[in-house]
Amino acid sequence: MNWYEKLNEYFPIEEMKSKKHMELLLEDPNGFYQKDEGSEHVMIYAEFDTCIFVDYLWVAAESRGHGTGHKLMDKLKQKMKPILLEVEPIDPNVIDTNRRLNFYQREGFKHAKSIIFLNHSFQTKEIAPLEILYWSLEDEKQGFIFEQMKKIYQSVHIYKSLEIYGREFGDVDEVLQLDENRNTRDLLTV
Repeated sequence: MNWYEKLNEYFPIEEMKSKKHMELLLEDPNGFYQKDEGSEHVMIYAEFDTCIFVDYLWVAAESRGHGTGHKLMDKLKQKMKPILLEVEPIDPNVIDTNRRLNFYQREGFKHAKSIIFLNHSFQTKEIAPLEILYWSLEDEKQGFIFEQMKKIYQSVHIYKSLEIYGREFGDVDEVLQLDENRNTRDLLTV
């Protein structure tokens, strides 16, 4: 199974970019979108001057709990930049949801509770809300994380969307909002 098939089999269809989208990002001459692949893992991430965005992280089922994910996160943390990623809302019917959140909590990630991300699914065209998690050496304010997510949305999520999908996706101000008074549960609080 190739790297895209592994991701496509594991992640919900609402979260998957097309293979063409990901290949174009990987081929971009700026080189910001990268793939770290091994027999036990696939990690796709974008590295910017001010942050790193983990787009996809897959670890083979038989390798989970043996430090593979921790080693991958450590490799990114050594770059000394905030790390951002998106997670789907908790689904009690999906055992991996809690397992994933526990992993990110152990890795020191925080939930950016004030950021609302109404992601438009590339595949189903439906709105697929996602939550934002981040790790940082500094005590970054959520306003900073919000600005990074706007850059990520424009640079990664809607990259060549008209060419790839034949349509435009929501404007950044429609899909990403900052609400300091948002009343939502912290996903990483046990």
